[in-house]
Amino acid sequence: MEHFEKGVVTKAGLNGTGLRVLIVHTRWNLPVVEALVKGTVNTLQAHGVEATNIVIKDVPGAYELPFASQSLLQSAKVPFDACISIGVLIKGSTMHFEYIADATSQGLMRVGLDTRIPVIFGVLTCLTEDQAFERAGLGRGPSKGHNHGEDWAQAAIEMALLNRG
Repeated sequence: MEHFEKGVVTKAGLNGTGLRVLIVHTRWNLPVVEALVKGTVNTLQAHGVEATNIVIKDVPGAYELPFASQSLLQSAKVPFDACISIGVLIKGSTMHFEYIADATSQGLMRVGLDTRIPVIFGVLTCLTEDQAFERAGLGRGPSKGHNHGEDWAQAAIEMALLNRG
């Protein structure tokens, strides 16, 4: 059986110069969310997106991400090329996790299709706090993990460029 490296294969030569990106993030699980936003912003800038072209807004929770993302994309005086919606859901002992995860993912997909602006699903759906910290590069064990915000930034650039034609 072949071995493969988990994760997305980064497209070479991504250049985000001139792109305008909206980041909408939740305030739940804020230490993890802040690390993800930082990883996202740093990667966008490393690929040429100017700091002045990155707009960051926050909302209470994941359920609010689709509405806020759509509202901000549609009301922007200067259009955005992509939106990255960031949040962290950690499973508890009730069905709340499943309902919020499903509604958020379906809603964000609809926003992208309806606005014709790429919306990157940056919502971690984790079973434990440790999983969330690892996926933000803040792992508490021997491995710090990987900040998925980096992947979301690259996906936003790639999809924005694809959308431009």
